[in-house]
This record gives sequence, structure tokens and C-alpha cells, in this order.
Amino acid sequence: MTDAPATELSNRALAARVWRDYLRPRWKGFVVSVVCAALVAGLTALLLWLVGPAVDKLITHPTRQAIWTIPLAIACIAVFRAVFQVLQARIINGIGNGIVGDVQVGLFRRLVRADLARLRGAHSGSYVASVLYDAGLIREASTTGVVNYVRESLVVIGAIGTMFWYDPILTGAVLLIAPVVSLITRRFSRKTTKAAKGAMGETSNLSTAIMESLDGIKIVKIENREADEEARVGEVIARRQKHLVKGSNAKSMAAPATEAFTTIIVALVLLYTGWRAMTGGITAGDFTAFLAALMAAGQSLRQVTNLQTVMAEGFTASRRLFAALDVKATIVDPAGAPVLPPGDGSVSLDHVDFAYGESAPALSDVSLTVRKGETVALVGPSGGGKSSILNLIPRFYDVVGGSVSIDGHDVRSVTLASLRDRIALVTQEPFLFDDTIRANIAYAKPGASDDEIQAAARQAAAHDFVSALPEGYDTRVGEAGARLSGGQRQRIAIARAFLKNAPILLLDEATSALDTESEALVQAALERLMAGRATILIAHRLSTVKHADRIYVIDKGRVVETGTHAGLVRAKGLYSRLAKAQDLDHAPTPDSEETAS
Repeated sequence: MTDAPATELSNRALAARVWRDYLRPRWKGFVVSVVCAALVAGLTALLLWLVGPAVDKLITHPTRQAIWTIPLAIACIAVFRAVFQVLQARIINGIGNGIVGDVQVGLFRRLVRADLARLRGAHSGSYVASVLYDAGLIREASTTGVVNYVRESLVVIGAIGTMFWYDPILTGAVLLIAPVVSLITRRFSRKTTKAAKGAMGETSNLSTAIMESLDGIKIVKIENREADEEARVGEVIARRQKHLVKGSNAKSMAAPATEAFTTIIVALVLLYTGWRAMTGGITAGDFTAFLAALMAAGQSLRQVTNLQTVMAEGFTASRRLFAALDVKATIVDPAGAPVLPPGDGSVSLDHVDFAYGESAPALSDVSLTVRKGETVALVGPSGGGKSSILNLIPRFYDVVGGSVSIDGHDVRSVTLASLRDRIALVTQEPFLFDDTIRANIAYAKPGASDDEIQAAARQAAAHDFVSALPEGYDTRVGEAGARLSGGQRQRIAIARAFLKNAPILLLDEATSALDTESEALVQAALERLMAGRATILIAHRLSTVKHADRIYVIDKGRVVETGTHAGLVRAKGLYSRLAKAQDLDHAPTPDSEETAS
């Protein structure tokens, strides 16, 4: 599914979907917040209405009883109004940040389970923007925006009603009340700053977790750990939400407190004015009441205008969000698919054709086989299609024509989880998560015992260097394993493959980026790992494939030669030219092979 359907949705359809997916599960709290908003609007209108009687009874015709009762009533209304404002804001903050959490988890779930072609075809930064930024815009529009829109609209209606109650002809000067200075809001600044710092820190952690999971998406998928990654990111989101709620609550209390104190000051001013009126007359209250209502209406209208911008941003973010959520994965389990039955792990590609999207074919009529205990090497010029072959076996991509089979079962006919459980992958640049060495090895087998982890590390020639580290297997490897050398990272990845103990092994340039000493250690570990498995390896260094059971030379998406190292060198074809370029063009004689063995 493309982005088009979501972008074509009307604002009404988008609002309906936001309500259905995010607000309806929280409808009780949402209704309470709207009721609070209506009460705030009603109390605001009541305050505006009281201006007239206050002026008349405190100034025009002052009485001793009114001097105390009316200011007291105004102060009480102001306090109740502030209470409902804070209650509304707290409910909305909880609902809003809950929606943000749902949006973020939903986006990440969709991304981590998306087709590899889509993930590789778009910049990962846009996903982070959707998870972090768009979710916030939707939250503002769907909660704070909607409720405040209702409240300010009701205030406008109430203010207009008050103006008509008095004299519409009174269109003179405007009663201006200066806002309360920052002394009140300063009280909340420390809490807001602390919450903001915590939220920023957790936002950074969230970005790191998301980018890390996407960068290591092959490992996540081959180990069937999508659900675990969802849980890991969900924990970071939950911590971030706590800071956001605290910060939002602190901010939301500042404005109501300021308004409450401002209104109380007005009540005190009226008290003072009433006292003065007892010694000399002052104009009637209708004039003041009208102007107060006029100003309230104007202020609320400005708020409504600002909220329209918020709503527009929310609709735009919703379109982007639903465009991302509506893209369905094409590489999924077929209906009623069985698990891949136990077997030797024999792999067969039968006349396979493949292309990346609308691009030119990457593979054409490729056929190859590898059985248990055999090692098959794929060699040839860069861009020839070797990595494409490897990507088809665990169904990172699907063939366009032909078939890929394991033990005679088409990989498209069985469940993805059972298929990938049978395959181990070691790449040129192995991906390690910013976690302990123990956790990275056990990623292939959650719940593995320490003995199993250490046994795998020993087989991968990693135990000695891990044991020498100050924290041993509890050492954190840093982002993408940055605290370890290339050879160490590679051996951790090999240990992970040993622990998985899958019958099929895919090696993608597993030693090409290492120095000579590291390569020797890694190559020895790989030979132990390859024993008894069906192994398909890609290598540019032909010295690493000399002893392969079969070598397939891939060029321009086709198998152009097949054979052993010696036979291909004698054939004087493409492989022979590649071997000559690497000084490996001497075909061994039978005697020399026997001596070498």
C-alpha cells in the first residue's frame, strides 16, 4: 500500500480515524476534560456577568454587604475556575502522552516488521521524525487543541451573551488588566526545567534505540526478535513519558495560577473602588461589564485562531503517520503456512529471477545447490548479485521468478519464524547492540545459560579476550560495538551463530575487513562453525574459498562458471582472471593437494 490513500483523506476522515484509534479507548477521560472545559467557560461568563452588579453595587449604589460579598464571590469563582483548568490540563496531559506512546509504539512495530526493501529505500531519520515529532503534533491537535477549542469557543459565546445582556451601544475604551508578571510562573520553572532535561535525555535514548534496531534489522529478523525490540523500545518510551507528563503538568499549572491571581487582584481593585464610591459617585457598571466581555471575547477569538494552526499541523502529521502505518509488509506468512519441518538444511535455488523494485534485474536464471556439510562459495565482480542471492534465502526479499527451497520446501510456503530459525548469518560488519557481550551473544537464543554462552564464545575464539576484560561478559560493547576491535566484534557475531546452532550458515564477506592476525583467528573459528552445516559464503579474497566444495562465479546477475578452485583456474575464464589478479592462478596438482592435506 502506498502513501497516497492516507494523504487523500479529508480532515473529517482523519479526525474520525484519530478518534477511533486513539481517543475512543480513552473516551471517559476525554469527556471529563471537555466537561471541565465547559465549566471553565461557564465560570468565565459568570465572572463577566458579575462585573456589572459589582460596579453598580460597589460604585454606583454601594452597600456594606455588597462590598464584601461580591469580591468574595468573584475570588471564589476564580479559584474554582483555576481548579477546573488544572484538572482539565492534567487529564489531557495523561491522555495526550498516552496517545503519543501508542503512536510511537505503533510506528516502531510497523517499521521493525516492514519489508527490508522499504527500510533500505527510505532514510531512517524520517522514521525518527515520525516517531518523535509527528506524534507530538497529533497529541497537541487531538487533545489539548480540541478541548481548548471547545473551551475558547464557549467563552466567546458566553462573552457575546454578556455583551448583549448589557448595552451593545457601549463600544468605548477597553478595560485592560496587566498580566501578572513572571513571579508566579517562576515557581514552576525549576520543575519544568528538570522535566525537560529528563525528557531530552530519554528522547536521545529513544532515538538511539530506534536507529540501533533499524541498523541491525537483519539480525533482528534472522533471530526472530521483533517482539523483543518492541518491548525494549516500549520501556524507553514509558520512561520518556514520565518526564513529559511532569513537565506538561508544571507548565499547565502556571497559566491557571496566573489567571486566578490576576482575577483576585481585580476583585481587590473592585473592593477598593467600592470603598471610594461610598464617598463619591462613579459611573454605572454596565459600561465596565460590556468592555470586560468584549475583551474576553477578543482574547478567546485569538486563541481559537492560534488553535486552528495547531489543528492544521495535527492533520498534516496525521497524514504522514497514517501513510507510514498503512504500508503493509509484502513478505509475510502465507495463510495457514506450516513451520519448516526438521531437515538437513539443504538449500536450492532453481532458475531464480530477482529485481529490486522497478530496477533492472539483479539475478537472472540462477540455479545452485548446497547440502549438509558442503561449502559453496559465491565469487565475482562487485554488484554481480552475490548478496542478492544470500538475501533471498531467509526471505529478506522474494524472488520474481523461480524458487528458493530448503529441504525441498519453498521458503515462501512456510512461516518466516521457522525459516529464519534454521539460518545463521555472519556479515562483513557484524552488528552489536549497545549492551553487554553476554546479551549480544545470547541475542540468537534468549534465555541461554552462561555455560552455553561461554561454550559458544570458546568455539568462536572469543572467550580469552572477553575474560581478560575488566567486566568480562558483562562488558558493554558501546554503540554498534564501538568499544571492540573489528576482529573482536566478528568473533562475538560468530559466537552468536554457534549458540544458534542453525543447520544453514550464510557468510557475507566475514573476513574481508580484518587485519591478517584477526583474519587468521576468525577464519579458524569460521571453519569450526562451518563443519557439518550447509554453508554459502561470499568472498572477494579467493584464498578463503580455495577449498570450497563448489564455487559459483556470479557476473551481471548470472552464474557464468561453476566448479572447484583448481578446475576454474584451468578453465581460463573469469575466475581464472580474478585468481591471477590475486596471484592465485596456480592450479594445484593432485600430488600437491595430497601433500597439503
